[in-house]
Amino acid sequence: MKRALADIAKRAGELALSDAPFDPESLEGRDPEIIDRVLPVFESINRSWLKLRVEGVANLPTAPALIVGNHSGGIMGPDLSCTLATLWRNLPMPLYALAHDFAMRRVRPFGRVLQAGGAIRANPRCAAKALASGASVLVYPGGDLDAFRHYRHRHRVVFGPRTGFVRVAQEARVPIVPIVAAGAHESAVIIHEGEAIARILGLTKWARIERFPIALSLPWIIGVGPWIPYFPMPFPIRLRILEPIAAPPDEDPKEIRDVVVARMQSALDDMVRAR
Repeated sequence: MKRALADIAKRAGELALSDAPFDPESLEGRDPEIIDRVLPVFESINRSWLKLRVEGVANLPTAPALIVGNHSGGIMGPDLSCTLATLWRNLPMPLYALAHDFAMRRVRPFGRVLQAGGAIRANPRCAAKALASGASVLVYPGGDLDAFRHYRHRHRVVFGPRTGFVRVAQEARVPIVPIVAAGAHESAVIIHEGEAIARILGLTKWARIERFPIALSLPWIIGVGPWIPYFPMPFPIRLRILEPIAAPPDEDPKEIRDVVVARMQSALDDMVRAR
């Protein structure tokens, strides 16, 4: 494990310091070799620290699909390592993940590293291009609204009014495959979402972020802001992959979104009760 981590850190450093041209929308930056190195590390962490259990692997697509997740814990949310490892291990096609503009465009060294793992800039054009290439795409439609929701809402799926992900699936004529995570929002205790702070700081304009959270987290005790890394607490994570949901082009995106959220919320409620 130590050797694998050292190799990954070395390669990440090389990518971050590279002066090669960087296109955050390119599909060419995905590096299967890097993914093969990271996968066993993620799986070890998921197994030993997060006690990951996965249900519904048989529901994963065998053709390109838009995979939609609920997101918890922000920048260090453990649901991401659990979801990526599960998809990397079980999908028969390449996977791309839509990543926030702040990482992919404003912190380019970080963006280069993420791109090697299949991250691309989060916009409909990038998602459509990846789906057309024969890949599946992972997206967290709730973004910061979901990731930085208050701890008392830890068992809620929060997508807000967003329907862009539905339109992507409709235009690409691919199904939506929900993947629901339970337990990840206990990795840090968000005590204030910081909507007003984000507005005062102008984050909605220059960073496309609507929340500036304050959380109880390790090792800081109190972590402030959406970009502060932290050490996730070892609460067990459960993933449930749901059956695909059709996204016919002639249906109202809002109605499809509501169906997706309702099914995900029902699954999350069931998973919470089972715990």
